[in-house]
Formats: sequence, C-alpha cells, structure tokens
Amino acid sequence: MSTSAVLRSRFPRGVATAEKWAGAPARGLEAMGHVAVFVVTAVGSIGHALRFYRREMLRLIAEIGMGTGAMAVVGGTVAIVGFVTLSGSSLVAIQGFASLGNIGVEAFTGFFAALINVRIAAPVVAGQALAATVGAGATAELGAMRISEEIDALEVMGIKSISYLVSTRIMAGFVVIIPLYAMAIIMSFLSAQVTTTVFYGQSVGTYEHYFRTFLRPDDVFWSFIQAVIISVIVMLNHCYYGFYASGGPVGVGEAVGRSMRASLVAIVVVVLLASLALYGVDPNFNLTV
Repeated sequence: MSTSAVLRSRFPRGVATAEKWAGAPARGLEAMGHVAVFVVTAVGSIGHALRFYRREMLRLIAEIGMGTGAMAVVGGTVAIVGFVTLSGSSLVAIQGFASLGNIGVEAFTGFFAALINVRIAAPVVAGQALAATVGAGATAELGAMRISEEIDALEVMGIKSISYLVSTRIMAGFVVIIPLYAMAIIMSFLSAQVTTTVFYGQSVGTYEHYFRTFLRPDDVFWSFIQAVIISVIVMLNHCYYGFYASGGPVGVGEAVGRSMRASLVAIVVVVLLASLALYGVDPNFNLTV
C-alpha cells in the first residue's frame, strides 16, 4: 500500500483539506476562464441582439427605467437613483459645510460639492442603486429561468440564450444609464445647493461662485464614462450569476447575494482606478482661483 493511500485512510479529513487548498489556484483559474468566456460571448453577441431581439431590448429599457408592476408606481429605477443621489449629495453638503466651517472656510462648500459629487459620490451611488434594483432583479429572473429549465427550452427552440437574455440586458443598461445618470448628476447638484443655501443660510451668490469656478466640464464627461463602465460591469456580473445559478430557489438566493457583493466591490474599484488614472498625478483644480 502506498504512503498516500495510508495517509488517506488514517487522516481522511486532513488529506481532503490539503487537496482542497492545493487545488484552489487551478479552480480559481478555471473560474476566471469561465467568466472570461461568458463576457466575450455576451459582448460579442450584442450585434446579434440588436439585429434579432430589438423588441425584447425595448421592453427591457422600459422595465429598467420606469419599472413594472409595483415598481412602476414609484417610477422604477429612476425614482430609486434620484432619491439615493439626493440623500447622498445632501450628506456631502452637510459634512462639507460643517467641516469647512471649523476652519472658517465654509464658503468653499460649493467647491466641495462640485468636486466630491462629480468625481466620487454620484458614480458610486448611481452604480449601487443600479446594482440593487436592476442587477439583483436580473440575477433573480435569470436564476429562476435556469432552475425552471426555461433557458434550456430557449436553446432547444434555436434561440441564442446569451444573446436573448444577457446581451439585450447589457444594451438596455447601457442606454438607460445615460439619461439616468444625467438625472442623478442634476439631483446631486440641486440637493447640495438647497442644503447649503436654505438650511445653512449661505448666500446663493457665494455658493454658485465657487461651485461654477471648480466644476469642470471634463470632470462631468469622465464621470459619465465611469457610470457607463459601471453599468456594463454590473449587468455582466449579475447576468453571469443568474445565468449559471443552480440549487433550486436557495441557489437563486445565494446567486443574488454573491452578485451583489461582487458588484459593490467592482463599483468602488472602477471609481478608484478611474480616480488614480485621471487625478492621481494632477488633481485638475487650483484653490488659488
């Protein structure tokens, strides 16, 4: 009898744990390859979806934007993103005015709002709202279709399931995020100004002077680019977990949880990398203006 067989018979748990840890790198590489194949297939099928599944894409755009069923009553993702951005930007103004007031430069609250909202707060808040509403719903919907064998039925009927279910959702998220993020940016600007001028009594002229001085059009442009990248990553992530869900209803719930955790990490990583690339060397503002 070989040494490995003796060890396996005498220490089955220890051998199983050692094999588990030893095979972790290979399993990690296999999982990365699986995700890469899915991403390439989904993105590569966008042209096919635009050609053959335009009606489904339009339905998803309407569903993502205004919601269906109970979500349609409150305006769907539009209302959620607007409310969350409103709250987040108000907190930025509150903290900015209070903190800057401690050193006697509360007049710079307009600068603080223009900088933080565009570069950090709005992309993160909009991405999290998109993941929590549209992304989680996509994971649950695709997961339910997977465990009820509806996706297999689509394949049997000759329908490209990834193109029909995933590529259409990627394009719908891409289309919806542009007006959605424009609304989020406007709400962030208005909420910060109202909080500072109405609740704290700062003059409108002072606030607008510093706000307009430090609000850069190229920052707004790059903020939109970040939002678009986040929307694509969020939709790909949630569709992947939903498309390959398994284990019945419990598995669908676990897939939603894993996809949300991955999206929350991916959103801040995108904003971090964008900030390092765009503002890591030159912050693009000058307080002596």
